[in-house]
Amino acid sequence: MPSREANRLINETSPYLRQHAHNPVDWYPWGEEALSKSKRENKPILLSIGYSACHWCHVMEHESFEDEAIAELMNRNFVNIKVDREERPDLDRIYQSAVQLFIRRGGGWPLTIFLTPDQTPFYGGTYFPPEERYGIPSFERVLRAVAQIYRDKPEDISQTVREVRGAMVQISGEQAKPTGTVSLDPDVVARAATGLSHIFDHTHGGFGGAPKFPSTMALTLFLRHYHQSDDTTYLERVKLTLRKMAEGGIYDQLGGGFHRYSTDAVWLVPHFEKMLYDNGQLVPLYLSVYQITREPFYRRTAEETLRYVLREMVHPEGGFYSTQDADSEGVEGQFFVWTKSEVTAVLGQEEGDLFCRYYDVSGEGNWEGKNILRVADSAERLSQLLNRPTEEIRETLERGRAKLFAEREKRIKPHRDEKILTSWNGLMIQALADAYAVLGEKIYRNAAERAADFVFKNLYRNGRLLRTWKDGEGKLNAYLDDYAYLANALLELYQVTFEPKQLDRAKDLIKTLNDQFWDDEGGGYFFTARDHEPLIARFKSAVDESVPSGNSVAAQALLTLYHLTGERDHLDRAERLLRLFFPNMEDNPSGHGSLLNVLDFYFRKPTEIVLIGDPESPAAEALLREIWQVYMPNRTLIAVEPGAAEALPEPVRGKGQVDGKPTVYVCQNFTCSLPVTTVEEALSLLKG
Repeated sequence: MPSREANRLINETSPYLRQHAHNPVDWYPWGEEALSKSKRENKPILLSIGYSACHWCHVMEHESFEDEAIAELMNRNFVNIKVDREERPDLDRIYQSAVQLFIRRGGGWPLTIFLTPDQTPFYGGTYFPPEERYGIPSFERVLRAVAQIYRDKPEDISQTVREVRGAMVQISGEQAKPTGTVSLDPDVVARAATGLSHIFDHTHGGFGGAPKFPSTMALTLFLRHYHQSDDTTYLERVKLTLRKMAEGGIYDQLGGGFHRYSTDAVWLVPHFEKMLYDNGQLVPLYLSVYQITREPFYRRTAEETLRYVLREMVHPEGGFYSTQDADSEGVEGQFFVWTKSEVTAVLGQEEGDLFCRYYDVSGEGNWEGKNILRVADSAERLSQLLNRPTEEIRETLERGRAKLFAEREKRIKPHRDEKILTSWNGLMIQALADAYAVLGEKIYRNAAERAADFVFKNLYRNGRLLRTWKDGEGKLNAYLDDYAYLANALLELYQVTFEPKQLDRAKDLIKTLNDQFWDDEGGGYFFTARDHEPLIARFKSAVDESVPSGNSVAAQALLTLYHLTGERDHLDRAERLLRLFFPNMEDNPSGHGSLLNVLDFYFRKPTEIVLIGDPESPAAEALLREIWQVYMPNRTLIAVEPGAAEALPEPVRGKGQVDGKPTVYVCQNFTCSLPVTTVEEALSLLKG
């Protein structure tokens, strides 16, 4: 720990902010103290936004924020505010958009932006080096130039501010309203799938070139289109991508779980941070392909990923931590990479040679002189080459993985950001609910229920959600994503546990979402609540980022809730939301994948499955287990005791048992099947 006196960030709970608590920079957290000081002294604000697992954020801290001379320049000319973008996505969204206006390309982190005392941005960028390089001016040069312009050319600042404010109104979507009568077209889903096919990488999977992201929303759209059209090329594209990812360096071959993204086009070299939200989204995708294909590879990848999450990312009381860093001991990827000599020292020469051959480990290395483990061969081919049984090869490789994992556990692990975010917990709760349904392992159900209980114990006060919790303190008003992701997850959890409290919780969250976030004039949900602190823009968007848009997840929750309860208001809001953003779906399908998936759910209408009987009974469990083995992207599932069906919505109301046995009804388009009581009959209805 540096000996210099701590700044104000020492009192924050965010690990990212606390990482900067001993910088010589006079940092403030975002809040009234800093904003008032800027106005009182007429000093511009230097706003720096990042997150704890961000490699280049660490680089800029070491190069600039720990430098005494740079800090003196910052302290003399600016009010310096540090923000964790995972705690304050509202600020990040606003100022990322502004920086993209300034630099005419994508933003990123660290975000470095200069604001007037009224919080309007007038200049910014991302990473600035200590000396000019990569064609980027040095941070010192930027600081001096911005300070001089603010002091000597206030008219230029005023002009920029006017232009930025005008542009921000357009970007934010705050005034977005349907233009005329918008007709929803179901064919846009197929057109979007066709359009995305043009940028699909048929060799390595995924979309486009480097850098390459998992793109779960687009892959989910491909699966839905396959399910509707029976065009197996879309299924094969998803299978190829998921296999290449799980065999690549983006996947942790020893410990399970996915890194953030690949810096190349072949999934070899990742940015090594692991994010809860990536793994929460990928697990359901692998499970879906397993449902369709029954190929163990996809099940195993989902199970290993969940094993990683439950091993590394769970608070003792059940909530899920946010991220693990890319760096350990100040070096990116050091925890994850190997030399050939390290491998053979652990495994011995014969077993080590086999392992190295399979996982692309060489003396020269495949990355900066070391090796990122990736699958470069097959057990079947090695079996032929070495004249050994395939199963023996697999057992040797599994033994090697276990030994190297145990050896790796002795290394200094990457830093873990232990703040617990409501929205990201929602994604993982939903993944665990899906895993329990498909795989039948109660460990997943228990983990999902514990996480949901954790959120409602620690991040729910007076009917309102909070955004973040750490070290016993929950704080910050929750955003659209927090309410939408958690409500959607609870609806999924309800449909696999049939616990009424999960449905009640989801309904309460949707009510608050409607009261606090809904745009009565234009439709759709704002990102911030009505009583949120005033900012220079109030965003309303359906564009996916690394996570699905809050509006799309909210729309899915509304439609699911409508089909579970029959309450018409949910359907009306969902339709209004879809109409509002439909032109965006047509114009930019790659940015609206999750909303297109919701549109598919809306048009094709879910198959409504009702089981009358005790869902915990062996006979009912057998029925439910087989029902969950069928890939059905559009479905709802309710299980109730005999006599309780009177409370259900039409057309499933009033259904009873046959001969006292657990009985299944399958309803579609307001028409229900005859009751069935056997697995074979139920599957025939679902697959027919």
